[in-house]
Amino acid sequence: MQGISEIDDLVKLISKLPGLGPKSAKRIVLKLVGNRDELVKPMANVLSKIYKNVIRCNSCGSLKSNVEGCFNCESVKEKLNKICVVEDIADQWSIENSNIFKGYFHILGGNLSSVGKKKEDLLINSLVERVVKDKIEEVIIATSATVEGQTTAYYIQESLKHTKVKITRLAQGLPVGGEIENLDDGTLFSAFKNRLNLKSNSD
Repeated sequence: MQGISEIDDLVKLISKLPGLGPKSAKRIVLKLVGNRDELVKPMANVLSKIYKNVIRCNSCGSLKSNVEGCFNCESVKEKLNKICVVEDIADQWSIENSNIFKGYFHILGGNLSSVGKKKEDLLINSLVERVVKDKIEEVIIATSATVEGQTTAYYIQESLKHTKVKITRLAQGLPVGGEIENLDDGTLFSAFKNRLNLKSNSD
């Protein structure tokens, strides 16, 4: 782009963001360059702070601040008895915005697949630890209705067999192949309200 390496590098980086291609990236870069004092400088400062201070919690998988700790699993004002297990942070945000669920979240960081994450890469062991430690009464599995999501849900169920926790899974309203972050509030509400009770540990 006009032979300016810094501009070309920024276009390439922005093109890697979800939903953005080279043309959209170029428009964004032009907007940034044309508003360097209003956008570029404050954005650079914020990105620098995020890089230094925001990390993934090793316990619940959500984002946390090095300064304030993890709000999701540590800094809650009341004791909750449910954990909703999702694949990604985007899923957590979608459910939170719908105000359907009141409880803790556990973000796996992906799902089990032959070409993607392995069980060792997901925070399933820490989920079991949280269930026991916090005396959780119900684990709601909210993985996507894909083959990978269903495989992950089954593995979670097996991992929690030795606990006494009730295990449920989102049901009606969740279309086959659907991903949590793409569902509207009405669909999410139906899926939570009609969630299925999976095979009990005593069976």
